[in-house]
Amino acid sequence: MSTGLDVVFVNADSSESAYQDLATTYAAVEPPTWSLLLAQSCRSTGSSCAIVDAPAERLSHEQVVARLIEVNPRLVCFVVYGQNPNSGTVNMSANIACCDLLKDEWPGAITCFVGSHTSALPREVLSHDSVDIVLLNEGIYALRNLLASDLGQDLEKIHGIGYKVDGVPVLNPPEQVVPSERMDIDLPGYAWDLLPYSQRPLDLYRAHFWHAEYSHDKRTPFAAIYTSLGCRFHCDFCMINIVNRVDNGDEIDASHSSNMRFWSPEFMVRELEKLAEMGVERVRISDEMLFLDRRHFEPMLSGLVQADLGLKMWGYSRIDTIRERYLALFKNAGFEWLAVGVEAGNREVRREVSKGTFKLEDVTSVVKLMHSAGISVAANYIFGFPEDTPETMTQTLDLALELCTEMVNMYPCQALPGSPLYLKAKRNGWKLPSTYSAYGFLSYDSQPLPTRHVSAADVLRFRDQAWTTYHTFEPFLNLIERRFGPDSRANIENLTKVPLRRQLLGG
Repeated sequence: MSTGLDVVFVNADSSESAYQDLATTYAAVEPPTWSLLLAQSCRSTGSSCAIVDAPAERLSHEQVVARLIEVNPRLVCFVVYGQNPNSGTVNMSANIACCDLLKDEWPGAITCFVGSHTSALPREVLSHDSVDIVLLNEGIYALRNLLASDLGQDLEKIHGIGYKVDGVPVLNPPEQVVPSERMDIDLPGYAWDLLPYSQRPLDLYRAHFWHAEYSHDKRTPFAAIYTSLGCRFHCDFCMINIVNRVDNGDEIDASHSSNMRFWSPEFMVRELEKLAEMGVERVRISDEMLFLDRRHFEPMLSGLVQADLGLKMWGYSRIDTIRERYLALFKNAGFEWLAVGVEAGNREVRREVSKGTFKLEDVTSVVKLMHSAGISVAANYIFGFPEDTPETMTQTLDLALELCTEMVNMYPCQALPGSPLYLKAKRNGWKLPSTYSAYGFLSYDSQPLPTRHVSAADVLRFRDQAWTTYHTFEPFLNLIERRFGPDSRANIENLTKVPLRRQLLGG
């Protein structure tokens, strides 16, 4: 029975393959941010939409397909992003499997993919028999034009899409991304009302464990939003800007579209007010560079101080963009945490991947400034950069222990599709993962890059041992107990007992 819906946005559940046994209790469950943005954008031009968010409702592929067949939309759009930069690739496995099943059960369905991996490797995504169309870059205008057409007809006239002719992938000329001056108009917020919930809005979503002070009871309801899109930097390991691409060339990577776009400060204050009115307290600001442009963040934060919404937020920054004079403003606006990319303890290793030339004393100074302002610090580290050795990876771990921040992410280095490092790996013949899930940081079949000096297995082994070393480090546990209480310390101790199995290590 037809419902007349134009498009259903689908987020299939890949949490178990991405996070193993951590998925059930510890991993965050984020709202599908880009599904929400796309839906609201399409609704603003008169299209009817729905969202099926499998991770929130714990839906199997079979249950997702049953819903889609019942709703019978004109277009099924799989929106594949995730809460970490690698997730756009890792989450492809579940979404392709779900799409395959949909085509088996409903051969007449018209399917579409959009997301970071799709933007990086559109022809590869089109190589799957079940995928009919891909949206290049963020896909806002391409999707609007596609829905305004007779789907399947005259596809060659729609810029910013890819499709197949006699089984061969074809990419049309690119479509523009939404420019800054049109952000409030063409990306007019989030379709929160389309999300599932149990008792109240957003209560099926779960904040990152550390964001909730390592307390299970403080994790819901939870939301994540952007106030800007993109990043101005060119880090070799990062693929974030690949969704900004406006060039279909095979040698294009994220560094070729390192631009930023902003919603207006007034618009963002209103969006955050909506979340507060829905009873949300913990919010992730997903911007890559929140602390970069004071012309954006200063009026927005001042508006949040005046609104006094009671939100507990976190956002990203770079060590070399944080300014002491603004930390009090961030804190007063509701930022309890800031996440910073330290990445490597060795300056030359860090320089090689374009992360920056800041010195270790700069890192120590900035962390002290944030702590003095009452802001907790989430520090990010990566093991296995191309020039890493056992000694330099040990320097990175030693720096993490010395800084002793309230949270750390520790990643094995992956050449993520869309990143400059991925193209470098392809050119040099370095071994890359053969499956989507192998790009996962925590997945069973995780396959990081080897360095010029260390094997992939040894990189992964070092990362896992370093993570355990940090989270059983007595000064860290004492810090957590002082800051958040004995229950939070006990929760971390329980977390360290959850094993990660690794195929590469014979686990």
